[in-house]
Formats: sequence, C-alpha cells, structure tokens
Amino acid sequence: MKTTHDLRLTVTLRLLDGEDQRRFGPGVAALLEEVREKRSLRAAAGAMGMAYSKAWRIVRSAEEALGYKLLRSTVGGRNGGGAALTEEAEALLSAWRALREEVGAFAQERFAEHFRDL
Repeated sequence: MKTTHDLRLTVTLRLLDGEDQRRFGPGVAALLEEVREKRSLRAAAGAMGMAYSKAWRIVRSAEEALGYKLLRSTVGGRNGGGAALTEEAEALLSAWRALREEVGAFAQERFAEHFRDL
C-alpha cells in the first residue's frame, strides 16, 4: 500500500504577462542554457528536439514581454554564424535559478511540515 511518504512535491514556476500568457519558464530557461552551451539557437533547438522556427518564436515572445533582447546574433562568415546570450539574459537566468532554488526549498519544507502526519 502506498502512503504519502511515497509522494514527492514538484513546483514549476512561470512568468506570465498581464493577460496570463506564459512568457518565461523552465522551457525558455532550458533553451537559453542550450544556446549558451551550443552558441547557436538552431543547434539549441535541435538538441531539444524543437523546430528552429518554434525556438525563434519562443525567444521573440519572451523578449517582447520582458522588454529587452535575450540573444545577440552573429551572421555567417568564415566561422559561421551563431548566438550568444545578452547580459540581460545572463542576469535573468541567474535570477531565475536563484528564485527556483529558493522557492523549491521553501516548498519542500512546507510540504514536509504539512504532510508529515499523513
């Protein structure tokens, strides 16, 4: 027989705009982290099994909601084109990771407190 001791809590954070549309969350953060690693939006999208056009729409939507650019693109040339995160995107990811950790730790504490006797 399973008990609540077999249960675990997971918390997902998302930033919504004024119309409750998702603008930033775990998927966008993961995409930006892949861009940082691969230095390319196309390569990041491919690594995530996502169409490049969808990745581009996700980034543009987040940029529109946040009011600043997330990626700096470079055009072709001898070494090919690529993308890098802007300073604002790096700051956003840093704040996002910190918030996710803090909220996650708090939620785990509250979960343990509220469900300990069940």
